[in-house]
Amino acid sequence: MAVMAVQQIRRMRGGAQGHLMLGADGKLWVVKFQNNPQHRRVLANEMLATRLAAAAGLTVPETAVVEVSKWLIEHTPGLEVSQGREKVRCAAGLQFGARYMGGLMPGQVLDYLPVEQLGEIRNLEEFCGVLALDKWTANANGRQAVFLRKGRERRYRACFIDQGYCFHAGEWRFEDAPLRGVYPRDEVYAHVAGWESFEPWLTRLETMDDGVAWRAAESIPPEWYGGDLSDLEALVEVLLRRRGRIRELIVEFGRSERRPFPKWVGVGRKNF
Repeated sequence: MAVMAVQQIRRMRGGAQGHLMLGADGKLWVVKFQNNPQHRRVLANEMLATRLAAAAGLTVPETAVVEVSKWLIEHTPGLEVSQGREKVRCAAGLQFGARYMGGLMPGQVLDYLPVEQLGEIRNLEEFCGVLALDKWTANANGRQAVFLRKGRERRYRACFIDQGYCFHAGEWRFEDAPLRGVYPRDEVYAHVAGWESFEPWLTRLETMDDGVAWRAAESIPPEWYGGDLSDLEALVEVLLRRRGRIRELIVEFGRSERRPFPKWVGVGRKNF
């Protein structure tokens, strides 16, 4: 069942121009609308890729279908998106919701950490796991993360957000390139010493039951992908066939001009 949105809190940063909204369940949701300026399929991508990440044990937000009523949109002036030079009202109906991670107090949620703090992230190793996910899903964007801490905690924890450009956004195709789907700061990969650095997430993705992907796909409202079920089925079928290429794609990143894995002996050799 969809969560009913009852109040807009504020507009969020980002290309999809989502809005932070309060649900009738009492939770805060970052809501992306069907008429966002990227593509309505990014809602489907968010649902599918985030649920695959969760199944692999990666730190990602809870996801839900959020219903935003026409009445709420009409009575909330800020519920709009920019399309080129024009501002239009957000679409009513079923939207994608990601649970807002962290609190509203300053310092609890950050989009950026200085280099000195990156090595202190509580779940730093998960950047390797999400790299495997991004290579599997052909994420055409850079990897996005926010950093959270509770109360008096000193160290932040990374939460991986914004899966909308998996499957090449609205195009639903798999175009692989070494520097796509990676975090912009090599410091998060500096600890990588071999395939063991990608565990347990890599093996979980490679051996994931097909039913996990199909159930995630079945949870996607048809209006998020135009109602043609055959398109969604074709996407999942190709995705499942690609699992055997994840390691190859990670190695291609390791051999790129960035040389992100300085401790991984041998990854740059052609016969690796």
